[in-house]
Amino acid sequence: MRGLIGVAGFFLIALIPHAVAFDPLDPNGNITIKWDVMSWTPDGYVATVTMNNFQMYRHIMTPGWTLGWTWAKKEVIWSMVGAQTTEQGDCSKFKGNIPHCCKKNPTVVDLLPGTPYNQQFTNCCKGGVLASWGQDPQSSVSAFQVSVGQAGTTNKTVKLPKNFTLLGPGPGYTCGPAKIVPPTKFFTPDLRRKTQALMTWNVTCTYSQFLARKHPSCCVSMSSFYNETITTCPSCACGCENRNKCIKSDSKLLSVVGVNTPRKDNAPLIQCTHHMCPIRVHWHVKLNYKDYWRVKLTVTNFNYRINYTQWTLVVQHPNLNNVTQVFSFDYKPLVPYQSVNDTGMFYGMKFYNDLLMEAGPSGTVQSEVLLQKDKETFSFKQGWAFPRKVYFNGDECMLPPPDTYPYLPNSAHRSPAAFATLLFSLPFLFTILF
Repeated sequence: MRGLIGVAGFFLIALIPHAVAFDPLDPNGNITIKWDVMSWTPDGYVATVTMNNFQMYRHIMTPGWTLGWTWAKKEVIWSMVGAQTTEQGDCSKFKGNIPHCCKKNPTVVDLLPGTPYNQQFTNCCKGGVLASWGQDPQSSVSAFQVSVGQAGTTNKTVKLPKNFTLLGPGPGYTCGPAKIVPPTKFFTPDLRRKTQALMTWNVTCTYSQFLARKHPSCCVSMSSFYNETITTCPSCACGCENRNKCIKSDSKLLSVVGVNTPRKDNAPLIQCTHHMCPIRVHWHVKLNYKDYWRVKLTVTNFNYRINYTQWTLVVQHPNLNNVTQVFSFDYKPLVPYQSVNDTGMFYGMKFYNDLLMEAGPSGTVQSEVLLQKDKETFSFKQGWAFPRKVYFNGDECMLPPPDTYPYLPNSAHRSPAAFATLLFSLPFLFTILF
């Protein structure tokens, strides 16, 4: 009986990461979708839908977010500003004015940059790209306006949409049910008057890497000045199922026109490597000074079809509580727990290296970090100088096994050859001395 309970407990624990999207380095991170009913219409309402990315280091890159839901009744979308549905659906029963969308479960996407001004809405038209809160708060918001018909026309008759889904741009997000919250309040442009929405509800979506993909999407390699050994990424760190679809760096196929064009399904074109990861992060312990030490960080893209815009790199290491200077990246400490300061976010400088190019000669960004030593904790022994966790674009990277880290040579280590030479020389030394 105890054995059965133990097995059941093991499976329950194993399933928890799939059911609960919790990131210990960003415990409050989520995407909140807020619906504000701004006015009533004869058969429904006009609402402003605002999407806020409150994740510190996980953004939504091109081709952008896709939002879906299911109507509670027979609602239709008469019109939209700042976004559009991907399908109109069957609107054959309508005469005269034809709705924008008649589907029971509409799918909405952002409009592209360059949309005519009369079709734009505040914080719209970025192609669905949503920056992370920690990197660029002003660009972490997206919004659109929707006019809903055949719906309730009062707070008591409106039925909240259900079954919300969010792709960002792929799977990984799980959305909770819509919940009515206190109406949002707005200030007039002169800040002298406050108005409020007629009704407001929120939907919270959280991310789980377990739901997003079967394998990691990045790996970590290591090296140091005190050891010639280079610890490479683990073999098949990102899965080897697609090894037969990878492409060699010297392949003639790379010269074919259109081979680098992204696919609609975001299928990657990975360079053939032993780790088969789209991204590799290399941590090199470069120099040691009396009061400081220096690390070189290199991020390499092995995907020929993706340019990583607004990329982020999160590292957990105990000495990040004393960063002196970061030379070519922007840096921000992440302190989710006020008592612990061991995590930081590196990201590219705007218009300089915030774009990680596709695989090839330009598919690398790098920087160096100068850290001040804490004499009570600093050590090169037992892999202390290497990171505990590494995340790229919000996904945790696979680290090599700790016993493969570059080790600090033992100063007391004796070479057998040197020891034999010493024994052979002792009689000769005694002859000279005595």
